[in-house]
Amino acid sequence: MGNKNSRFTTVSIPKPLADKAKKIIEKTGFTSLSSFVEYLLREIASERRGGTKGKGEDLKGVEERLRRLGYL
Repeated sequence: MGNKNSRFTTVSIPKPLADKAKKIIEKTGFTSLSSFVEYLLREIASERRGGTKGKGEDLKGVEERLRRLGYL
């Protein structure tokens, strides 16, 4: 799948979910859906390393952090 030296990959998500995310980022400093998704994945991954308990808590924490930063 693609060039072994490529720095990026493609991830498919359902169009309705992408549309919802695009509406969210209209009110933020994110310049693209890709940058928003990358941010969310980095946040979740960093929380996982920190030993959070569950997926629901991870997502709620990310959402709360985005809200405090003025993104939501």
